[in-house]
Amino acid sequence: MSDVPRGEAANQKKADQHEVLDVVVIGSGPGGYVAAIRCAQLGLKTACIERAELGGICLNWGCIPTKALLKSAEVLEYAHRAKEFGIVIEGARPDFPAIIKRSRDISDKISKGVGFLLRKNKIEHVPGTAKLAKRDGAWKPHRIEVALTAGGSRTIETKHVIIATGARARSLPGIELDDKRIIEYRRAMTLPEQPKTMVVLGSGAIGVEFASFYKALGVDVTIVEYLPRLVPNEDPEVSKELQRSFDKRGIKILTGSKLTGAKNAGDRVTMTVEPAAGGAAQTLEADVLLVAVGIQANTENLGLEHHKIALERGFIKVDKDCNCGDGLWAIGDVAGRGLAHVASAEGVFVAEKIAGTHAEPVRYDAIPACTYCHPEIASVGLTEEKATAQNIPIKVGRFPFRPLGRAMAAGETTGFVKVIYHAESGALVGAHMIGPAVTDLIAELTLAKTTEVNAESLVYTIHAHPTFAEAIKGASEEAFGHAIDL
Repeated sequence: MSDVPRGEAANQKKADQHEVLDVVVIGSGPGGYVAAIRCAQLGLKTACIERAELGGICLNWGCIPTKALLKSAEVLEYAHRAKEFGIVIEGARPDFPAIIKRSRDISDKISKGVGFLLRKNKIEHVPGTAKLAKRDGAWKPHRIEVALTAGGSRTIETKHVIIATGARARSLPGIELDDKRIIEYRRAMTLPEQPKTMVVLGSGAIGVEFASFYKALGVDVTIVEYLPRLVPNEDPEVSKELQRSFDKRGIKILTGSKLTGAKNAGDRVTMTVEPAAGGAAQTLEADVLLVAVGIQANTENLGLEHHKIALERGFIKVDKDCNCGDGLWAIGDVAGRGLAHVASAEGVFVAEKIAGTHAEPVRYDAIPACTYCHPEIASVGLTEEKATAQNIPIKVGRFPFRPLGRAMAAGETTGFVKVIYHAESGALVGAHMIGPAVTDLIAELTLAKTTEVNAESLVYTIHAHPTFAEAIKGASEEAFGHAIDL
């Protein structure tokens, strides 16, 4: 006679009638689809559930389409500056619907590419909305209920669940998004017509990128930022340089200001702005108010309560291994990370943990951050302020792009590279850049931070001439008092 309790035996018999997967990934963004592919590569039977477009927010509404928009803006700005390069272009103007269409077409193409990758790796794509069901007694596999996009429902059983549901734009109390004139970033990419005036609330990466894009098209743009400076998470010197550049371009900036009210008045938005430190309010009017004040995690209706998955500041709370329960993992925005490339790195890490192979920990101290406004911004590691606050002995070097032959030839001389080295070991503590191509240049310094390459190695690494990357060598030399080209 079996020692297995009758209820447990019944559950086991029921489970044996269905295939139990190794891993189900909920969400197909840069964390989810990467995790699914790595799981499949490691021999794990994997499915990926997605309620919207494959590729998630990043590929469809974030990283990729915004860069397409910004490239169109860059081309237009070069057309306006053509005489500087000995080229005559008359009548260059934006075709707003065509710009939007190009952006959407690129996203659609990349989304289809994700579908191809899932098929190539024999990962089942399940279109629908997933919810973790309650565990049935002692039966171990997780059960996921899926409301299928095409109608009906399906139950999937799996040993591991990776939650990669991402996040969405949030607003502020008293400011209600209406998808017409008070909008978030998704709507800003699909407006039916180009506005004449726009107020951008928030000067993080999303805010300054859209401000840069719309200003290039000829829109009258005003940025309202509660904190005392633009891009407040960046080095103060970078913020100062960006403000100088935006001022030159004619972008109006209200830092140290809070927007206390916004109303859709039919043909415009009326707003009340007050100094953050107190004082007289002023009224602003614009065709559109773009709210870019951060994100909130997509955790609703996931069944987290069935498994006692905790939230912290609205994001899923995870341990150092991205684990949030027995066989439950959370990666990317839903866990509060906020960057696509971090989500991808976590996806690979978690897949390797599940497979029981070597899993290289994610280096959270060496995560590059990039902002694609004009001029571009990129950084990795600590700012000078934070390094000083931690009593780290440092040497700081700066090199402007202006003296570089490549910068002059390209007509892109704005900005600088700033590097921060440990004064004793020479290890890179942080790097902060603003200017041409810095979102690509940051890879060299991220590698230095990750592999603990020291200042001497960078100084004596031969950088091709003429390149923008010579500014990294120049800044490193300057940190130790022997810059050649300054």
